[in-house]
Amino acid sequence: MEYKDLAVNPVSVVLQLVGAKWKILIVKELLQKEMRFSELKKKLGCTSKVLIACLKEMEEDGLVVREDSGMIPPRIEYYLTDIGYTLKPVVESMQKWGKEYKRLRKLMEKINNGN
Repeated sequence: MEYKDLAVNPVSVVLQLVGAKWKILIVKELLQKEMRFSELKKKLGCTSKVLIACLKEMEEDGLVVREDSGMIPPRIEYYLTDIGYTLKPVVESMQKWGKEYKRLRKLMEKINNGN
């Protein structure tokens, strides 16, 4: 995505780049370590078609690098760029918020059920 195509609102920019369910999960996994396609696919549980499309878009957006080792059989690994790594606090905040939401939701249901 070119600069001119980015949204004006900063939150909208984040959603443009990683708002798709699989993209933010790809970032989460690649924050841990670089991974091969098959490893990512297995971790995420998405289809090859979806993963290929997401990785291609993320590569074009400068978030992910696709590295071909040139070996036979082919060994292609994906890792985050420096820009991609700047999403770490975003992912950490999402994880923290999701954990807190689940805790509060459980508490609300317990109260509503009279337990």
